[in-house]
Amino acid sequence: MKLIIAQPYLTLKGGAERVILKIAQHYNATIYTTEYDPKSTFPEFKDFEIKVIKKHIPLTNLLPYRASQGLRYGYTFYNTIVKEDYDLINAHISPSEWIRHKNKRVLWYCHTPPREVYDLYSERMKNRSYTEKFIYATFTKSYKIIAEKIVKDIEEIATNSKNTAGRIKQYFGRNATIINPAVDVDEFKNEGDGKYFLYPSRIVPNKRQDYAIEAFKMFEKRKKGYKLIIAGALSKDKEHVKYFNELKKLANQNVVFKVNITDKEMKSLYANSTAVLFAAINEDFGYVPLEAGASYKPIISINEGGPKETIVDGQTGFLVNSKKEMSEKMLLIAENPKLAEEMGKNARKRVEENYSWKSFFEKFDKLAKKVAKQKD
Repeated sequence: MKLIIAQPYLTLKGGAERVILKIAQHYNATIYTTEYDPKSTFPEFKDFEIKVIKKHIPLTNLLPYRASQGLRYGYTFYNTIVKEDYDLINAHISPSEWIRHKNKRVLWYCHTPPREVYDLYSERMKNRSYTEKFIYATFTKSYKIIAEKIVKDIEEIATNSKNTAGRIKQYFGRNATIINPAVDVDEFKNEGDGKYFLYPSRIVPNKRQDYAIEAFKMFEKRKKGYKLIIAGALSKDKEHVKYFNELKKLANQNVVFKVNITDKEMKSLYANSTAVLFAAINEDFGYVPLEAGASYKPIISINEGGPKETIVDGQTGFLVNSKKEMSEKMLLIAENPKLAEEMGKNARKRVEENYSWKSFFEKFDKLAKKVAKQKD
């Protein structure tokens, strides 16, 4: 099958990029994107034909960065005509699905409807100036009108979790086939307890690393000798950089930041951690619980979003409802290494049994063939 992947950017090492890479490898796909930085995303992308597509829009640099970025992405995919022969276009992060405007046979693997436009709209608007609020409000209204029209025409939609499927139904009135992402368990291992808790995730406000820092400070009052390591990608987005600077102010000497590290370094951090933390706001799906489990590590996560689907509370980790409760579970794990070991084994077994790429592609291939058959 000749498959084309549409993705706004390849500039990070995140869960979405990992799924895209696996699909590209499975189909030997061509990738259409507007931004590609081989140094900051997974190096394996260099093995594929990557077409950087850009449509020039005058004066977009005068807009706030994220509004400018969204406009550039949307305008580009909305006006792209794929001239090469293909069986299927597989769109990923919004607004790559806008490629459906001038092209047919699109399977959208929706990682989430754009949260800045939908469920996190009010949260993001809080810290913006009056001018920015006006620009973003205008942009968001226009975005919704175009997106909702295009999504009606998309042949099939797949997504990563029940949580995200609910958003798709709520905002677009469409049903989505749930195909959970997977993890290569053989790439992860347990190398012992290095006396630190790990929060591995992109450094952005909705991942809420501040929550984990405050929980760790509570834990420290009762247990000494541990560190908290916050590791993940940091973009040049001014809102993300501002948030990172706020985190550094909030942190003490026992909170360590490791930014834009390699995949190998991240897996080593997993392997030597005491346990893994996660506190993202209503996370779409969340790779972190899977990678923690693959590393035989228990996870302590906020009790919302995708992690509610992947974590078995009390068996593979803990789902908590407050910073205080997170700190208490950290203490429980630190003082009961046998419990941590047992939960880690349970987590690894659950990942092996439920989140394989074999299972992912059994479902994805079936849906892809269905869309590809819809020839003119």
